[in-house]
Amino acid sequence: MSWLPELFDDHGAAPWVLVHSQQQFLCDELGALLPQAFWRSRGATSLLEVPLGQWRGERVLLVELDAPDHSLGQWQAVRQLMFSATGDEFSLYRYATQIGLWARQHRFCGSCGAPTQLLGYERGAHCPHCRLTQYPRLSPSIITLITRGDDVLLGRAPHFPPGMYSTLAGFVEPGESLEACLKREVREEVGVELGATRYLASQNWPMPHSLMVGFFAEYASGEIRVQEEELEDARWFALDQLPHLPPRQTISRYLIDTYLLERGRLVEPVLPG
Repeated sequence: MSWLPELFDDHGAAPWVLVHSQQQFLCDELGALLPQAFWRSRGATSLLEVPLGQWRGERVLLVELDAPDHSLGQWQAVRQLMFSATGDEFSLYRYATQIGLWARQHRFCGSCGAPTQLLGYERGAHCPHCRLTQYPRLSPSIITLITRGDDVLLGRAPHFPPGMYSTLAGFVEPGESLEACLKREVREEVGVELGATRYLASQNWPMPHSLMVGFFAEYASGEIRVQEEELEDARWFALDQLPHLPPRQTISRYLIDTYLLERGRLVEPVLPG
């Protein structure tokens, strides 16, 4: 693998930095990985610095800024970077985004309010006053492709690119199983009832810190009624007349491509990392 998470103490020994703020990265013409010497020469002030790991055998330091400083250069959103990246780059940007958000949000103890210290032996923000340690958060969510023979039900959120439709998703609530969440979210968002469900795969997703658990779900009954707070449209699509779909490397696209393959279409699903 080109990318491996790692903790290290000597921040100055990292040849590379990722400069991050509010789900955006500072970039040059080659991308978001910047030489640390170049970054230090800019004389900018960081909010905090967090060791990330190794990229192709060399250490990478995450530099978190209070806000994107456009005087430093061009910034790109993590979603844009991930969709243009391949393989381990996708994982690197995803990981950096989640660690940066966690480190920013846990600079102070959630129990007593004292400043925290990042631990050197594990990913933890430790409070020396009350001894609470806060770890990076993962929020489980379901994502599902609803099927009806050679038709699939896809929805469109307002923030999607023009013409794009995707599978339905939603966060798991306290006390809920994944299966109960799946049926509730589908009922709320599009008003239909489901029959058999089948787990397929999962993907870690930094919007902001989700673990997306992917299912197939068979349609049972009901007519589509769109929840307007979540979606602007939802409809059935024939497998030979699909709309603009999410990029490959996303679990949504993997669900769709896997179902196409199971129904005899010649596609090669890409398992999300």
